[in-house]
Amino acid sequence: MSGHNKWSKIKHKKEAMDAGKSRSFSKFLRLIQNESKKSGGDVNSAGLRAAILSAKKENVPKANIERAVEKGAGGGEENLISATYEAYGPEGAAIIIETLSDNTNRTGSELRRILAKHGLFISPPRAASWAFKKTGDKWRPSVFVKISESGREKLEAALEALSEHDDVLGLYANAE
Repeated sequence: MSGHNKWSKIKHKKEAMDAGKSRSFSKFLRLIQNESKKSGGDVNSAGLRAAILSAKKENVPKANIERAVEKGAGGGEENLISATYEAYGPEGAAIIIETLSDNTNRTGSELRRILAKHGLFISPPRAASWAFKKTGDKWRPSVFVKISESGREKLEAALEALSEHDDVLGLYANAE
């Protein structure tokens, strides 16, 4: 009868759910820390306030948010750098990848590895951004590309793998 325990099923589901929450929380806290560093800890700055509101929407604990603000305001040893990578997906779909990392060389090589695993590649700067318009802190597609069902599945698999990376903050694609 081993393996037929209700608790073991619940435990595995809870572990998977907690791992996803942890990944999501750490992304928000790193963003808050970076915005706090930019604003000098001023909670009334627009960027920091927006980062805190988005973290609160995802139910990040208040104590964690406050610690991230203090850590960012204190300067800390960790110097986070935001970088934007551009890539092309299946059938010419453009992809924008926004990251926040302490080491852009490591992040870039990891993103290249993930994309190569799915048969995609990073493009040179401004090679894919022409298909988007930046509004506020989001990228909106200005040109859409129609892709087949198999291309859509390949793109979704690649975007899912990229979103699981700790340094990735935002993913934008122009596929219909």
